[in-house]
Amino acid sequence: MSGAASFFPSRTITFYMARLFLTRTFAILLALVIVLQALDLLSESGRILAHAGNGEPEIWRYVGLRTPQIIARFLPFSVLLGTIITLTTLNQNSEVISMKAAGLSAHQVLAPLIVASLGVAGVSFAFNDRIVSRATSTLDQWQKVDYGTLPIDRGDRSNVWVREGDDLIQAKQIRGRGDAAILGGVSVFERDGGRLISVTSGTTGRRDGNGWRIDGAKRFDVATGTLTPLGNTVVARGVRPDQFTLSSVDPDGMSFGALKSAIDDLEAAGRPTKALEGSLWHKLSGPLSSVLMPLLAAVAAFGVARSGKLFVRAVIGMALGFAYFVADNFALAMGNLGAYPPFLAAWAPFLLFLMVGEAVLVRTEE
Repeated sequence: MSGAASFFPSRTITFYMARLFLTRTFAILLALVIVLQALDLLSESGRILAHAGNGEPEIWRYVGLRTPQIIARFLPFSVLLGTIITLTTLNQNSEVISMKAAGLSAHQVLAPLIVASLGVAGVSFAFNDRIVSRATSTLDQWQKVDYGTLPIDRGDRSNVWVREGDDLIQAKQIRGRGDAAILGGVSVFERDGGRLISVTSGTTGRRDGNGWRIDGAKRFDVATGTLTPLGNTVVARGVRPDQFTLSSVDPDGMSFGALKSAIDDLEAAGRPTKALEGSLWHKLSGPLSSVLMPLLAAVAAFGVARSGKLFVRAVIGMALGFAYFVADNFALAMGNLGAYPPFLAAWAPFLLFLMVGEAVLVRTEE
């Protein structure tokens, strides 16, 4: 028998434990999603139906966009509870004692659950990257228009404001990226000490040197009230393309690859990216939290069930799991504030509780 195969229990026991773990995890997740989605819908249905023309299809559309977010948020909790229930059941039925009597170590007993949780982590990452990010982006846009009609998303950005000194620049639509970006409906509000001096507007704008050349420009002088045609003129000198195209980056609404590309563009433009880098790393460490749950909940598996402390052990395992989620959210918040480096903000709680889980497992194995 190879070393890898000998680390696991028998094939029958491995599949038996993995099946118990997965069925309980996803059953708990289903129950949580149904309850939480119903409660969320009670608070949002009034706002959805308040918009003229909205009805039952819009309610179901909201459910379709909100459910992936709930699944992503509560999947790790479901893995924790599913692990505790699985190990508690095995302990009550003396199955853990039987496996240890057969010569299996604590890590060998947990091996099927850890491998199954690795599969859950992989599914979670793919689900978050392909479905949750798109649902989050669409739902955010829908909520910005108060659940009204969404414009067709062709990847363009609309109604972007940029400040350069005292001046304000508005672009009603932006297509493309970098120096190839094209601005539509450009207005430059020239101000002096907060007082509006003039408004220069044009139909389109393109990069020209360190500024933007706008076509069909007209300048309205506030003091005299005169409108002067300028033809083609260069405005907004010193305003970079990334100030328009990367004015707002929402990491929750972007896939891993899209967020990495946005961070690269921001770095090339010399703009701060630490908070976004922390969110990028968390897209990996977040799904991997499922792997920690069998280790943190293992305290419920070992110890004699007849001692009467099985419930206390289950509560301890649950407390360790919830402590991880609190530490993870705290570290991510500190990373967003710039207090923690991005890598530390995303991975420190995972590595810390990995060591805590190992210490508790060794301490409670007997």
